[in-house]
Amino acid sequence: MNRDDLLEQLTEDILAYAMGGTFPERELARSIKPEQLDERFEEYELLLDLHFILQDDVVEFVRQLPEHLRSIRTETRTTSRTRRGTVDGRINWGETIKKRHSQYPRDNSIFVCDNRSVNYDIPENLVLKQLISVIHRTTREAEEYLRADYDWVSETWKGSENLIDELQRIVERNVHVRRIRDPDTYEPTERMLTTAAESRQEVYRNAAALLRSRQRLFRGEAEEIRRLLEQTAIAPDDTDSLFELFVLFRFVATLEGLRETQPQFKTIATDRQEVARFEGEKEIVLYHDNSARDRDLSFVAVPDEDKDNPSRTDQVQLIAQEVAGNYFKKDYQNHTGRPDVIVLEIISEDESEHEYLIVEVKNSTNEDTIRRGVKETLEYLAFLRVNKEYVFGREGGEYFGSGWNGLLVVQDLEEETASLEEQADREMAILQASELEGKLETILSEIV
Repeated sequence: MNRDDLLEQLTEDILAYAMGGTFPERELARSIKPEQLDERFEEYELLLDLHFILQDDVVEFVRQLPEHLRSIRTETRTTSRTRRGTVDGRINWGETIKKRHSQYPRDNSIFVCDNRSVNYDIPENLVLKQLISVIHRTTREAEEYLRADYDWVSETWKGSENLIDELQRIVERNVHVRRIRDPDTYEPTERMLTTAAESRQEVYRNAAALLRSRQRLFRGEAEEIRRLLEQTAIAPDDTDSLFELFVLFRFVATLEGLRETQPQFKTIATDRQEVARFEGEKEIVLYHDNSARDRDLSFVAVPDEDKDNPSRTDQVQLIAQEVAGNYFKKDYQNHTGRPDVIVLEIISEDESEHEYLIVEVKNSTNEDTIRRGVKETLEYLAFLRVNKEYVFGREGGEYFGSGWNGLLVVQDLEEETASLEEQADREMAILQASELEGKLETILSEIV
């Protein structure tokens, strides 16, 4: 599966799940944010705004802003007030005579005075103020990263770090910007955006266009989501996180089909990796990243004390060599490694029985990487514990479950490999990306 195919499928998945309000946005943000970013950017909306300000046209807007603010539009507003015995402003004699005649007969101390004031709170300026606020708030959150030398910043803010300081000065000191009131929660309205978009001044047209682009991103329109995945949210050359997210969505979709019901999605919290839960006679819980620590699951490699039988570590080395050799039809030497995984837990109605599927994902076609993935998956099976008790092979022997408890997902290979049927008698299975749509259901049906 090449990058374009991956992006196309993920765009559809995000539109179907995350933008539909079902799949937890925090989990999506964790999967597509640059790994250097701290936990603040696991808030989906903040990550979207980071993507927004990394666009070239946003940086160019900030660069031209000081010049544009010199010609900001205002309106003159005239207010009339009735005074007795004093004059405050320009006397409006026409209104004064009417007022005396209709309301204050024979009172020559009554005057109607006009006062003119400059109004900054016109629709165009509210659009401009909202855009400046979004950019300023996000640059402050991401300042340490925008000033650093990270690839995912692309070329937008590199060499333009002084713009961050300039923007700060504008927000704090520019008299025009400060005189524009902060937009209300519902503002700018569509009518305000239309007024700005039709303005003769370029700064307002650009501000409206950029805010509408941000709205499309937050609405999750397909083109904007693809741009999010393709350009700035992650390092352009790093598709590992996207591939893992793709596999996660395939599990959600396949389980939905098997259960013919929608799952309950969970918001990801610190140290809690539950993503989705499917109710039914058997409860199915899908975990992502690390090891579902909140369910007392762990993967600790501890040598067996029983010296009469091969240790779990020895068995992992041996079986990993055999499985990889069977798949590639070659002989290999052993290797070591440690993975991150997707975990599927199946719980019986009375909670007396638990079944597990451990999934390792390798975004690679390299044989050595895949072999390492085989070994890592087997390690997880062999050392899977619940409440510090081994799940498989407690009495020795069957350390890897039934053969349907471990799955390695890899990228599509050009060479001939063993089919799922040919792997049926092995300790785990290997599927390529293009096989997930048709073969994952077979594996899940064996344990669900």
